[in-house]
Amino acid sequence: MAKDKKLVEAITSMDEDFAQWYTDVVKKAELIDYSSVKGCMVIKPAGYAIWENIQKELDRRFKETGVENVYMPMFIPESMLQKEKDHVEGFAPEVAWVTHGGLNPLQERMCVRPTSETLFCDFYANDIQSYRDLPKCYNQWCSVVRWEKETRPFLRSREFLWQEGHTAHATAEEAEERTLQMMQVYADFCEEVLAIPVIRGKKTEKEKFAGAEETYTIEALMHDGKALQSGTSHNFGDGFAKAFGIQYTDKENKLQYVHQTSWGMSTRLIGALIMVHGDDSGLVLPPEIAPVQVMVIPIQQHKEGVLEHASHIKEDLKKAGLRVKMDDSEKSPGWKFSEQEMRGIPIRVELGPKDIEAGKCVLVRRDTREKIECTLEEAAAKGAELLEAIQKDMFERAKKHREAHITEARTYEEFQEAVINKPGFIRAMWCGDVECENKIKEETAATSRCMPLDDQKAISDVCVCCGKPAHKLVYWGKAY
Repeated sequence: MAKDKKLVEAITSMDEDFAQWYTDVVKKAELIDYSSVKGCMVIKPAGYAIWENIQKELDRRFKETGVENVYMPMFIPESMLQKEKDHVEGFAPEVAWVTHGGLNPLQERMCVRPTSETLFCDFYANDIQSYRDLPKCYNQWCSVVRWEKETRPFLRSREFLWQEGHTAHATAEEAEERTLQMMQVYADFCEEVLAIPVIRGKKTEKEKFAGAEETYTIEALMHDGKALQSGTSHNFGDGFAKAFGIQYTDKENKLQYVHQTSWGMSTRLIGALIMVHGDDSGLVLPPEIAPVQVMVIPIQQHKEGVLEHASHIKEDLKKAGLRVKMDDSEKSPGWKFSEQEMRGIPIRVELGPKDIEAGKCVLVRRDTREKIECTLEEAAAKGAELLEAIQKDMFERAKKHREAHITEARTYEEFQEAVINKPGFIRAMWCGDVECENKIKEETAATSRCMPLDDQKAISDVCVCCGKPAHKLVYWGKAY
């Protein structure tokens, strides 16, 4: 038994040290390994399989809205980056520069893409000529580099994987419609697939993306009460178009500037999955995103008929359309159970000689550890039914946790007290003055997460910071 316990004992309790718990889970669940390249991580098969499922489902949803995939170069010449002043200033501290090609100095240094707005703009300037060429709705799956000072697996690394959509439209109205549409695609994906409830909202002027007119965001709440920006969608207006000369001839044969959008999600979603659903035994994956949904674990597999019956159940589950594996290794059953729990596999099927004799098996839910007995013939149907219930229940639990960690603050004293003693989102009014936003950040470390789109109910008529008249409701909180 001592050996079976070691796997879980290696995880620090989240209540004891949440940061260490997170690190333990990503390592013990074999999602990543640390690299000799400082600030970068190796995404192992278990972690990359989750990303592949995220990529597959998001890509499907993008294409349903008319988006096509392309690929842009990794390098951006400095002169191209400098064309949009606000944009380059926003990314300057994080840019990695290439100064040599082989042994020879480059005539012009190039940055490794931190994001690809300028590359798409350069391309669109040549590719768009007429209103007939619009809209352009492109996306690329790639990695980007941002020279972060402090890194943490999935949440913040110097190189990470993501998708970045870049669209061009004839009118401001079309661009705004696309910006909001992609924010909604992200929100639906998080809630329906990742079982993570999100707040849909607009960023303040201070927090919006460099070079954008508006930035929309979805904000999720982690188990420790910190927020995580989980996806953003930006309306660029015609600012980039004017900087790069992206014009088209309209139906009246007049030259017009295009209106653009950009939107992205990254591997930090895997970090969100861990911190929203995980527990002290490891990862807990929602069935929709789990690479393996069911693990069949034969008990006393050396005895006659056990492996044979376990294989039959595995095949029945596969035929039912479930993603299933069987652990027929020589590890002890207790170790196999701990490993299945550590990896967050939603269901395990236990099957031993006594179960076979009784014509039954046991299904165990990862999220609640509830055990359900059923006949061998019912296993596939029961497994599918349980996966559906687990997905729904995980979302409801996460939503209940979020709702229990939203505090209203009407005065600055209430705000400060909430930051210290009530981790989570704080609903408070704001006058719109960046000085108040800066003061709150400097004095409490809480930042404006978003001005919610679905929650416009004012809780007072004055700013929580300065007491002046206020009409903007903001969700605040400490964030990753």
